[in-house]
Amino acid sequence: MSLLARRLFRPFLLAFGALALASAALAAEDARGAKDHPLLTRYPGSHIVEYEKNYNSVEFATGTANGEPKRKAVEGDATVLTYFHNDVDKQPSALQVIRNYQNAVKAIGGEVVYERLPRDGDGGETTLRVATGGKEVWVRLEPGIFSAPTQSYKLWVVEVAAMQQVVTANKLLDELNRNGFIALYIPFDTGKWDLKPEGKAAVAEIVAALKSSSALRISIEGHTDNVGTAAANKALSEKRAQSVMAAVVAGGVDAKRLAAAGFGQEKPIADNRSEEGRAKNRRVELVKK
Repeated sequence: MSLLARRLFRPFLLAFGALALASAALAAEDARGAKDHPLLTRYPGSHIVEYEKNYNSVEFATGTANGEPKRKAVEGDATVLTYFHNDVDKQPSALQVIRNYQNAVKAIGGEVVYERLPRDGDGGETTLRVATGGKEVWVRLEPGIFSAPTQSYKLWVVEVAAMQQVVTANKLLDELNRNGFIALYIPFDTGKWDLKPEGKAAVAEIVAALKSSSALRISIEGHTDNVGTAAANKALSEKRAQSVMAAVVAGGVDAKRLAAAGFGQEKPIADNRSEEGRAKNRRVELVKK
């Protein structure tokens, strides 16, 4: 190439290089209006290419049947995000992405409902669940191993209003007099026993019922599902029952009229093999003495 040609060609190379760098930087930017779900941040070094948020139903794998994922539809406020890694030389493996999100959810008291580990031709999949902020949150993660130029992963997050039951004082008294007990679904965060605002509303009705029937004595009994060890569940249910009892006493009811006990997973009222069944088993019962 002649000296003149090199001089003419050099600015073109510089311009092309600058354009390539600008394009690479632009490719690492999030799609317009996209943002991480508040509960889960992205894997470091990735960006959002697709973002959707609406009320929808999403299928989540909850087990395996005949070698295929068994799925359950969960309806609620859904956020769907597709991420691409920024650097092909620094991108994590599909397993690293799965473990990252599993650890993040477990760190806030959640659980791994299902996992299919990556293998040839399959990036794997995991389903996670956590109760937080008065809601039940389901997470589905699927790494994409055939994406280009870098690999991707897709995240579905569905927020469902947790099962709640704030029963009026009159209803409490009717059930206790008729059946001798009533089951209340007082929401607690996973592994916790502190009363949330929804739980305090239920306690207010318990206090009102006891004040309107001065001869009534009750046992407050905690129950859990079968996730975790029997010993841990029993201890947790006892702490939840004691937490409710302490709040009732703080509301002005004589502690001598109350007792607290925890039975953990010993007395299920529904099938623990389904999420619906486990939700029903996580309860506080008031039992007339």
